[in-house]
Amino acid sequence: MYFPGLICLVVTDAGQLYIPQLTKTAIDMVASGGFLLEAVLRIAVIMIILSVLIAAGRFGWRFFIGGSARKIESGLREELFSHLLRLPPDFYEKRKTGDMMARFTNDMNAIRMACGMAVVSLVDGIFMAAFIFIILFSQYPLIAGWIVLPFPVLAFLVLGFGRILGRRSKLVQEGFSALSAMVQEIFSGVRVLKTFTREGWAVEKFADANNEYLSRTMSLVRIWGLFFPLINFLSGLTALLLLWFGGREVIAGTLSPGDFAAVLSYLSLLVWPMMGAGFTINWLERGAASLSRIGEFLDAEPSIKSGLSEQPVSGAIEVRGLSSRWPGAAEEVLSDISFTIPEGKSVGILGRTGSGKSSLVNLIPRLYDPPPGTIFIGGRDVREYGLEPLRRSVGLVLQDSFLFSQTIKQNIGYADGDLSDEMIADAAEFSTIDRDLKNFPFGWDTMVGERGHTLSGGQKQRVAISRAYLTDPEILIFDDCLSAVDSETESEILRQFLEKRKGRTSIIISNRTGTLSHTDFILVLEDGRLSASGPHEQLIEAKGFYRDIYKLQQAEDERR
Repeated sequence: MYFPGLICLVVTDAGQLYIPQLTKTAIDMVASGGFLLEAVLRIAVIMIILSVLIAAGRFGWRFFIGGSARKIESGLREELFSHLLRLPPDFYEKRKTGDMMARFTNDMNAIRMACGMAVVSLVDGIFMAAFIFIILFSQYPLIAGWIVLPFPVLAFLVLGFGRILGRRSKLVQEGFSALSAMVQEIFSGVRVLKTFTREGWAVEKFADANNEYLSRTMSLVRIWGLFFPLINFLSGLTALLLLWFGGREVIAGTLSPGDFAAVLSYLSLLVWPMMGAGFTINWLERGAASLSRIGEFLDAEPSIKSGLSEQPVSGAIEVRGLSSRWPGAAEEVLSDISFTIPEGKSVGILGRTGSGKSSLVNLIPRLYDPPPGTIFIGGRDVREYGLEPLRRSVGLVLQDSFLFSQTIKQNIGYADGDLSDEMIADAAEFSTIDRDLKNFPFGWDTMVGERGHTLSGGQKQRVAISRAYLTDPEILIFDDCLSAVDSETESEILRQFLEKRKGRTSIIISNRTGTLSHTDFILVLEDGRLSASGPHEQLIEAKGFYRDIYKLQQAEDERR
């Protein structure tokens, strides 16, 4: 698309360059006094046709070159989005959402300008300037020698200002990213903000970031504000030189009035290439800076590589000598853990906060990568499975349940958008969220709001349980996702869980021994190590952390 666009651009420029020649002929005819009206009208008709051709060419380059730039922007944005989805969670933990959004918007706009208008101004400027100088020096060499004196200064200013504009533009883009990140964080935590009545602090923090962005923007604007008047001043000097030297030649009769008008027209046409050079440098500098920022994300290699095996994943899990740490951390989160979960069994996991429970279950679907030869499913290292079949076979329900800003029905059926009402109803019954149906103003079509803010903590957890249940995974993991429901609801969910999940492997993380007592056996984690394992009855008889928690909870239940 750039090729026809450049042709249209050259046609437009050629038409603009030819019009002064027609003007020259018409003025000389009129100045001679002995002209025919038909001859002048003929020139006028040619100029009208040229103007239409120029308009068509201008539309053409905007359509082809501008359209190409927008396609590049759209394609790059899609590529970036697809690439980010392949990156593991630890990538997002190191970056702010607002900064990422700024790269999808502000930086993409800068790249589009570099691929579009920068190309136009560069080609346009080179073509126009080159042919104007050729015309001037070939037809009016003496006058051209005087009137081009300011142009070396113009070129120096354009190059100097262009580099300054590029540096300051990058600072503006970084300031916009920081401002976006700060605003996104505050709005995401607005409930906490209001709870602690910290609105004043938020206003001050926003004002500081906004003033910093304003300061950087004004620093850029001041350069722009100085750039244009200087360009216009130096362009005016060329017109002044033409009036002085060209006017003397017109009076002396060595230069015709038409020639004078033509040279003046060419000088006015030269202003755009000079200004366009400044635009080009600025757009290319900003585009390069933005492309570098986009490249930081595109160059990030997925640390978790998909395996080659596409075989079905069975539910038997074996962990052998598993030790793991967070990226960049010195201490291990999990240390030398080994256990086996036969297919179709239910397992409970108990441990203090920070003991590594969530870290352990996040390694099973490879949200974080386990070391080679440490976790096996169906006798095969999980690293050998393709990521898609592995994760489709492992349903993970987190304690902090995330819901999308859609209806309750759409959130329950998120994994497969083509589900019948009967399947949605069955999943809702499994999590007992169907009990709350009468409280939703529009039933299953009630919007849950961003992140599910319109639902209670227990309702969000139960919607998330229904969502995972509908995928019918070989392995279903509850990561303390019953913490926000009452004991009666929890008992009902567990009853449904044990009844409908027979023959499927299940893992339940909880600090309630009453919850874990329904599982086949229990793992106890302390400081990242497996301190005990066995069925509930065995653990409450043996000394250790599990029995201490059990007795403490028994005493609490008796006091109620």
